[in-house]
Amino acid sequence: MRTPLYSWVALPLLLAACSTHAASTASLRVQVDQPRHAVAPTLWGIFFEDINLSADGGIYPEFVRNRSFEDAEQPEHWTLSQAAGGTSRMQIDTRQPLNPLNRRSLRVEVHGPGTLANPGYWGMNVVQGERYRVRLAARAADGFAGPLTIALVERGEGRSLAEGQVTGLSGTWQYHELELTAAGTDPRATLALRFAGQGAFWLDMVSVMPARTWKGHGLRPDLCEMLAALRPAFLRFPGGCWVEGDDMAHMYQWKRTIGDPAHRTPLWNIWQYWATHGLGYHEYLQLAEDLGAMPLFCINVGMSHREVVPLDQMGAWVQDALDAVEYANGPVDSVWGAQRARNGHPVPFGMKYLEIGNENGGPAYHERWDLFHQALKAKHPDLQLIANVWGGYPTNRMPDIIDEHYYNNPEFFMQQADRYDTYDRNGPKVFVGEYAVTSGAGRGNLRGAIGEAAFMTGLERNSDVVIMAAYAPLFVNVHHQRWPINLINFDSSGVFGLPSYYVQQLFSVHRGDVVLPITVAAPETDPTPRGGAIGVGTWLTQAEFKDLRVTRGAETLFASDFATGTAGWRFLGGGDWTTQEGALVQRSRRENVRALAGDKAWTDYTYSLKARKLGGAEGFLILFRVQDDEAKSWWNLGGWGNQRHAIEMGGIVGNEVNGSIETGRWYDIRIEVAGRRIRCYLDGQLMHDVSTPAIRSLYASATRENASGEVIVKVVNVDAEPIAAAVELAGVRETAGNGRAVVLTSASPLDENTLEEPTKVAPKSRPLPVGGRTFTHEFPGNSLTVLRVPVR
Repeated sequence: MRTPLYSWVALPLLLAACSTHAASTASLRVQVDQPRHAVAPTLWGIFFEDINLSADGGIYPEFVRNRSFEDAEQPEHWTLSQAAGGTSRMQIDTRQPLNPLNRRSLRVEVHGPGTLANPGYWGMNVVQGERYRVRLAARAADGFAGPLTIALVERGEGRSLAEGQVTGLSGTWQYHELELTAAGTDPRATLALRFAGQGAFWLDMVSVMPARTWKGHGLRPDLCEMLAALRPAFLRFPGGCWVEGDDMAHMYQWKRTIGDPAHRTPLWNIWQYWATHGLGYHEYLQLAEDLGAMPLFCINVGMSHREVVPLDQMGAWVQDALDAVEYANGPVDSVWGAQRARNGHPVPFGMKYLEIGNENGGPAYHERWDLFHQALKAKHPDLQLIANVWGGYPTNRMPDIIDEHYYNNPEFFMQQADRYDTYDRNGPKVFVGEYAVTSGAGRGNLRGAIGEAAFMTGLERNSDVVIMAAYAPLFVNVHHQRWPINLINFDSSGVFGLPSYYVQQLFSVHRGDVVLPITVAAPETDPTPRGGAIGVGTWLTQAEFKDLRVTRGAETLFASDFATGTAGWRFLGGGDWTTQEGALVQRSRRENVRALAGDKAWTDYTYSLKARKLGGAEGFLILFRVQDDEAKSWWNLGGWGNQRHAIEMGGIVGNEVNGSIETGRWYDIRIEVAGRRIRCYLDGQLMHDVSTPAIRSLYASATRENASGEVIVKVVNVDAEPIAAAVELAGVRETAGNGRAVVLTSASPLDENTLEEPTKVAPKSRPLPVGGRTFTHEFPGNSLTVLRVPVR
């Protein structure tokens, strides 16, 4: 997972531009008697990335934050309170560790009564009548022997909801355990450890966990139930960028996440928090088993965001992958199968899928893919190996499956609904491993869900080549959001799914077994603004720009020679911008550096300028039709390692052209926009002549479920208004009674679910009157409808 490809359409403009087909007519024809391929049984799954405190502070229900005191040189998330004038103090100590992998403990020097407190992850959800298991390691000195009073207290130093005592502290490390039963409820309770007397004591691995967990395997029940309700066919884990790490020192290493939690060294997560690894490799495998899903492990390929392991040192990384497979699948008399058995699971987990790397690409990735593929297939020939698609997938050893990722706005996904219709059926199968609307959809509203639903109809129709797909990210603790839109949101006590959650659920629950041909005739809708501001930018490159002009016919809309500096310009992505001799100069080699100017209301214009590369890896970004300052709406010249030119509006629009940008040479650049049409010229030569794709008002897919004999038709209306459609089930002798319609919609496309209104946007089911093989149904504006019709 990387920074999302942001939208090129602002949602208010989108809604204003929606065409109105009030109660328009359309038709859908399902050829029931001409079944095509089977729907891949693995099609709809989930992707768990350790992001947004989804593990610690989330599905792994440890109440105590920084339980092992390994987070920093100071006791983060712990406070010491005492009466005025008290002299007790606390500090991190490394002189006598609990074990060699857990070097830090908390030393408390006691001079009278005091209280240590830990609020957990924005409060501990204590519920009346529930039991909580306390476990901590402690030792004492200088005459202190306890007791320590362990209490769960109401927020604001209120009453104790549950408490017990730890006694008999000695000079050596010992574990102490208590079970507390809550006498009251507070979703934001705090852990308090009270002490008195004189002397000193040390603490480590201070843990408070609910006794009741999902299926007894240590995870938070309500979050797991949300996953189970999706009926996922597979579980990809643990990332994401978490797999790579920003550097090799912070990559995910599965061997450090198994066994005794006290021996699992916390690691700084790329998403800005410490990961305890309480949810480790074994727990992920157990979660997949409990969900009835196939585990899909993603392992580091010897590449981080910043580093690449030399080829002659790759043996350890390849062996790590072999060992991971052995841990999951090996017999109990194998080295890692025995370790799995010692950890409580003698029966193999049966892992069939392994992804090599995450969002890696280029020659370095292809070389390392070859090493992994050769070793893994030699020992596990039936293991399905998944390769990254990041500037092309490796072909030196053909992958079984390739992983494609998409993040964009709702309209991008609508336009991509037919993407896989023409994919090569003789190449690798496709795993759409990460996709989601990440912009133009608030914090996750109905409109975003509808865009994804339109895209998913194409995945289902083409499930002979797209055999797996997963929304991303899965979870977010609402107090630590590091990604714009996330499927399942929670705090210490509550949880809700986005409208997108219900789209995922409806497609999975109503999957069907075989794809049926479907023909859709419906009006077009065009919510795409055809104008916008302009700008210039660079990617890992230094460049300068001059003689910028925007004209419409004989009218000059904008001209800049930078004689007055950069007045009227907006600078994004950092960079080092200056003006010099009538040019705008950018001297940084950062990614995605942009300067914007002009009016977002401009339409049908010609934008011309001169540009010169001063140094770096690529060429120029020439921005146009910009509606959102964070938009990806540009002509990318010399992109992808200075190899290609392409128009990018979220995704690539039209044709790509091989080409590069030379250093030190001035280029004449011109872009003409008129309606949907875009023409781009480089030094007077036409490089692209494309039109942005139209958006249909209806998208649909159809399947048949063998067990029930029902035809399942999924219809997505992306228009603002309802559309009445004649639905024909061709090739059917007769229907076998009335059907059922399940509809996801709401009063406004901007509607979102929240902790206060968790099901404001949720599916509703109603009977579907069916008078025969042909019937009429009205599909609400901005809706996903699932029709289930029994047929003979």
